[in-house]
Amino acid sequence: MARIDELRLITRVARLYHEQGLKQPEIAARLRLSQPKVSRLLRQALDEGIVRITVRVPTGTHPDLEERLQQRFGLEDAVVVDVTPDGDELVARELGTAAAFYLESTVRSGDVIGISSWSATLLAMVDSLDPVPTVRDTKVVQILGGVGDPAAAGHATHLIRRLAQLLHGEGEFLPAPGVVGSAEARGVLLEDPFVRKAMALFDQVSVALVGIGTVQPSGLLARSGNVFSPDELASVRALGGVGDICLRFVAATGEPLRTSFDDRVIGIELEQLKRVPRSVGVAGGRRKVAAIRAALDGGWLNCLITDRDTAERLVRDGVAADVAETDDAVGAEA
Repeated sequence: MARIDELRLITRVARLYHEQGLKQPEIAARLRLSQPKVSRLLRQALDEGIVRITVRVPTGTHPDLEERLQQRFGLEDAVVVDVTPDGDELVARELGTAAAFYLESTVRSGDVIGISSWSATLLAMVDSLDPVPTVRDTKVVQILGGVGDPAAAGHATHLIRRLAQLLHGEGEFLPAPGVVGSAEARGVLLEDPFVRKAMALFDQVSVALVGIGTVQPSGLLARSGNVFSPDELASVRALGGVGDICLRFVAATGEPLRTSFDDRVIGIELEQLKRVPRSVGVAGGRRKVAAIRAALDGGWLNCLITDRDTAERLVRDGVAADVAETDDAVGAEA
């Protein structure tokens, strides 16, 4: 076949496929070609520049920034939400909506979904979630103790029960505080059969959804009573702590802080979280940048859903500046 004849055939196949919407078997039948040959000619159309595929990025989406996050931190996935950082409540609501869509799109039948309590963002996610009719036989496991001040404890119960209902599964509650007064008290609670049942599922979690906190507790966490004392938090800062994941504190480098506080937390451990196939952090806002960066640098999470301003700060250098900004933001809120 002469070169011009080959180009003519490639072009004809490309027009039938891309402009007229014919499927490959239909093109093969019309032109009396084999389907493998049609497929090869379509690939040649791309190689020859006869067909050029462009992706128009809609306003409000940030695929380049998402890819930079994935490359910078070795993430499997990243979602960047276009929201103006006008306060924690707005950021939490918008991130919750994005996380709901992410979960609806990615959850599978049989998934064991771990979710931490006391996160306003995850509560917003559950409130935004639509029923997912295509999944069955899921488990929703509470991976951080949810017992606390009765005025706030309903958040944890609602979060687990509602998520299990929407995913056509069953909920496994962790009927214990997130933080107890002593290691001895924790040891007693770990003997409870219902606590043991929930914690036995931690190593089976296939999808974990967690918030990321600063050393200064969020309003919801503070109201729950699952907090450490001001003196204890001051000692965390003195050790270089910048935030927590499920009440496990980390330094700016992502290294876990080994303190006696760990012996008072009832919830998933960082090493267990790291082994989860899909561990999704849902967090944003300027005051959390250093904590989120630490969670990612430590490799404790492999997916992130955050806002654009936070994402831009994460991909730039300047850990010290981010820690200083976080301290300023916390001081302004105090």
